Amino acid sequence: MAMAPIIIEVAINGGVTPDRNPHVPLKAADITADCLRCYDAGATVIHAHNHDIRLNHQAGAEAYLEAWRPILAQRPDAIWYPTLSVNQSDGANLEPVQDRFSHYPYIAAELPMPIGVVDPGCTNLGYPGPDGLPRGFSYVNSYADIAWAFALAEKLCFAPSLAIYEPGFLQTVLTWYRAGRLPKGTHAKLYFGGEWGLTARGRGVTFGLPPTRNALLAYLDMLEGTTIPWSVSVWGGDLMQTPVARMAVEMGGHLHVGIEEHYDPQRTPTNLELIEEAKALCAAVGRPLATTAETRQILNLPEPLTPVRRA
Repeated sequence: MAMAPIIIEVAINGGVTPDRNPHVPLKAADITADCLRCYDAGATVIHAHNHDIRLNHQAGAEAYLEAWRPILAQRPDAIWYPTLSVNQSDGANLEPVQDRFSHYPYIAAELPMPIGVVDPGCTNLGYPGPDGLPRGFSYVNSYADIAWAFALAEKLCFAPSLAIYEPGFLQTVLTWYRAGRLPKGTHAKLYFGGEWGLTARGRGVTFGLPPTRNALLAYLDMLEGTTIPWSVSVWGGDLMQTPVARMAVEMGGHLHVGIEEHYDPQRTPTNLELIEEAKALCAAVGRPLATTAETRQILNLPEPLTPVRRA
């Protein structure tokens, strides 16, 4: 796999606030500028949130479109995807699955949206309370929710980007794979729980497998014999400081980096810095960066709906 092109995906913002990383782009103009810099640096997939994850339906779509219209005007082949909306109660996804995705049809009607989110399972996400014990919320995606999301992916012609928080998420995906029912372009992001967890509000409460050699090998054992493309990501830590980054590059995987997941109490890098660190690792191993065209081929992305562009 040494010479196979590698995809660098960047999650540029997420739920990160400026007090955690002052470089996080949140306003539409800042998102536009940061995304263009990331594409110029060699990233070929960008995952972005808008300024308010609670917005859904047309209001949620408009918050994305404000940032992405100028990007796609300059780069009509750009590969990107939005997140889901969450009506939060301490982070819990209380709204029906249809509302979580309700901004997607509005976006796809105006701009190409080649990828979308599908989270195929349930897990607890938390942080240590004052007594040091876990508190937080349950992130729930039922089998019915997952089936609905896959059906929407086929209807809107987007490739599902699967967030694999836990091994059970991947077991569900493999069941769909064996049945021949995964939508075209489905690919897996193997999430590892870093020391600081998803919220970076304290050490020791995280999700899923830790970012270790054996943990990645366990996921690869599960994926053996499939054709599902995969990448690695560390939430609440620094991917490049773990063994899974180099292992992934050496074993044919791809890299998922960005301010959304990165946390180090000693530094607050920009998205560009994180891309450059990923590029240096790829160069050291000998894998070239995938072009946009190669990324579409590697992920087997479907042709998106033909959007009706505004005049």
